[in-house]
Amino acid sequence: MNRRDFLINAGIFAASTLTSVGTHAYIARSTTSNDNQKRLIVIFLRGAVDGLNIVVPHGETAYYQARPKIAIPKPGDQEGVLDLDGHFGLHPALAPLIPLWKQGTLAFVHAAGSPDPTRSHFDAQYYMESGTPGVRNTTDGWMNRLLGIVSGRTPIQAVTVGETTPRILAGRIPVANLASGRNADRPLPLDRPQVAEAFDKLYNGKDELSQTYHEGRMARQALKSDLDAEMKMANNGAPLPYGFAKDAQRLAKLMVQDSRIQLGFMDLGGWDTHVNQGGSKGQLARNLQQLGSGLASLVQGLGSAYRNTAIVVMSEFGRTVNENGNGGTDHGHGNVMWVLGGKVRGGKVYGEWPGLATDQLYQKRDLAITTDFRDVITSVLERHINLDKTKLNQIFPGYAPAQKIELI
Repeated sequence: MNRRDFLINAGIFAASTLTSVGTHAYIARSTTSNDNQKRLIVIFLRGAVDGLNIVVPHGETAYYQARPKIAIPKPGDQEGVLDLDGHFGLHPALAPLIPLWKQGTLAFVHAAGSPDPTRSHFDAQYYMESGTPGVRNTTDGWMNRLLGIVSGRTPIQAVTVGETTPRILAGRIPVANLASGRNADRPLPLDRPQVAEAFDKLYNGKDELSQTYHEGRMARQALKSDLDAEMKMANNGAPLPYGFAKDAQRLAKLMVQDSRIQLGFMDLGGWDTHVNQGGSKGQLARNLQQLGSGLASLVQGLGSAYRNTAIVVMSEFGRTVNENGNGGTDHGHGNVMWVLGGKVRGGKVYGEWPGLATDQLYQKRDLAITTDFRDVITSVLERHINLDKTKLNQIFPGYAPAQKIELI
């Protein structure tokens, strides 16, 4: 065990609080709020969410033929879909997002995903997070490569909510971790003045480990200060709801209070619905209700900063068009991506819809992919963060977008 790992295992740097602090990072002295800062938040739904029951093609007879038990009823029927454009509708559990759709700041891109044919969760997530489908030896994530382009090299310019740094943010540029749920406000040994003083003296040199230690201390203090401020602004000290909504609001508050935080990442599990998926109600509906409420909380928490924020929701692949014998769906291919933000040209379902007839399906079982997920992200990065083709090629090496999607 090296000395840095000892610091983490001893609880001096908790892996759930801060990881991947590079040796050349620094923290700016002041913390300021700047609503004009361009921010990007990516939310990954791990487990392959069923996009066909999120943005439902209720105008297609084949959808109802393929899903006699789990299809969402047509608009106007009991527990029916919330109509979006006459052909597509939103799952009723996502009703909190309808105001964003009507405001024109929520859009969907259907039949989107990774061109790699794998049905492995592990491989598909790896490819989407690395941004290099089919290439197994990519060591960093596309968000870390993005961070390398926009970074002021402060360890809290990118924050991920969760216990570990995900593949999408893995790489050479510093990233800060914010613990989720009940662990978010847990004090560390290093927060005790006596412990901090002792370690400050122990690591007061100019060697690499000492620099790593001090960078971690600075990032921890910055995030802790922001969290303390967020708690004071809570409604008369009442706790926020646990789960995704709480974490989403915490991330929003941090980004609003500290303009150094430009990139955010969150992920949610529980979308692998092989059994008892349900329709308007049930397992998927409960998860979607949590997701919808959390996204609404995220937007609310961002406040005026939402106008310069883009939020992308994605999953590793979709699910089969036909329901299975267990009232669920199996690993598929095409899916739906979500894009939210103040500058998003929303109120529209983008992408070429391939149809659900048997001869239109991928391998005669799945929704086909007509939009590469990188086209969606490239569109956001180009128009939201103003990156040129050279920089985009650094983020997605060797890839030329097949189409331009005017999302922003």
